Amino acid sequence: MSLHELTAAQQLDALRAKEISSLELTEHYLARIERHADLGAFVTLNENALAEAARADERLAGGDLAPLLGLPLGIKDLAATAGIPTTFGSAALAGFVPPEDSWTVGLLRQAGAVVLGKTNTSEFGATCYTENDVTPRPAVTPYAPTRYSSGSSGGAATAVAAGLLPVAHASDGAGSIRTPAATCHLVGMKPSRGLVSPAPATSFLVASTEGPIARTVEDAALLLDVMAFAAPGDLYGWRNEGSFASALRLRRPLKVAMWTDTGLDQDVDPQAELAVRRTAEVLTGLGHEVREIPLPARLDEPVTSAVLAWFAYQVGAVTQLMVPPERVELLRPYTRHLLAINETLSANDVVMAQSLLARYASTFLAAVDDYDVVLTPTTNGPPVPIGYYAGDEADLMLKWSCHTPWANLAGVPAISLPSHVDDEGLPHGVHLVGRNRRDAELLALAAQLESAALWDGLHPPSWHQ
Repeated sequence: MSLHELTAAQQLDALRAKEISSLELTEHYLARIERHADLGAFVTLNENALAEAARADERLAGGDLAPLLGLPLGIKDLAATAGIPTTFGSAALAGFVPPEDSWTVGLLRQAGAVVLGKTNTSEFGATCYTENDVTPRPAVTPYAPTRYSSGSSGGAATAVAAGLLPVAHASDGAGSIRTPAATCHLVGMKPSRGLVSPAPATSFLVASTEGPIARTVEDAALLLDVMAFAAPGDLYGWRNEGSFASALRLRRPLKVAMWTDTGLDQDVDPQAELAVRRTAEVLTGLGHEVREIPLPARLDEPVTSAVLAWFAYQVGAVTQLMVPPERVELLRPYTRHLLAINETLSANDVVMAQSLLARYASTFLAAVDDYDVVLTPTTNGPPVPIGYYAGDEADLMLKWSCHTPWANLAGVPAISLPSHVDDEGLPHGVHLVGRNRRDAELLALAAQLESAALWDGLHPPSWHQ
């Protein structure tokens, strides 16, 4: 068995038992990253990774039990990493090296993780595909390398699925953990608002959060255990009682609401429908009550306009803060399109957009108040081909990723799980949304579905190369 075939949990056990070394693991993954550079998983590698692994081995020899000690990890290139270039997916920030880590990256390093490098992302995380002017190729799903692995955490998902990382740090503002997980036959968890700190960013409407992408639910829970520490002063910060990884046993049957309606004027993809129906059957067989209900709110013109305005405002704020005026011309066309929209927005426009989106999210919460979990597709269709988003990007992206944004706006936990690989070899995922701050229950349900063999262990060809 090759080292990358071990789960992250198994690798940690082997490290603590001195059966393998962190240096061995790091060398193994670095070699695989080089071998599969065509997948577009990484932006840059950490030149100090081997030295970090050697120090981890010294600590392991001394009996140090830091939770991730010696485990190789990738950090999404939207998170600041001290001493490692961080581009935010933008050529305008090429060469930028942060002086300090973001809060969550600091937690991961304190836990002993060996940072191999920065995983690929879209420019400022603004698109649900990972293609930029920093890397020579987009991040693609290893199952079909002519198709995107979604975004903006596309590089993280590509790396885990291809065996270039055991588990990966990611982030999600409208589906950016969950849709890449779906395209790569992986587990992707978006935590409840405030569980993982957004520091140093602060906002009264927090839609984005960091979380794990992994091959197994246990691996996702192990990484989340380390990330789930609020920074001092977090507006929505809270702590889970106990360990997620130690509480993956569901203690009661749940009430599950389900729908497949996209909320837009389009058909439901047949494979997306199949993913939900087969998951509902498994849930029913496990003793849960599953009921199909109408979609609580549609993605009508006012909502889609508010989503576009909110994204434009966020991207505008980031670029004004980080991009020097003389480098704005290096931004990609879609980013400049969002900046142009932002320049037309008044403060009142931004507040009204936020208010409309809050009402939209509240409609969902009210409709599912009697349920523990919501079941939908993760995406409306399979991974899309490279170049698919030429034209009206905002419209095309929302039509494909329509099922995920409401959970961000509502601040509730959500997870994408693998469903099946279709006859063309393309992966499809299912989306489970839990109640606020019941992240542990959602992970336990995911673990139960994993044990019930909801999905197979089919790996892409690159896994074996």
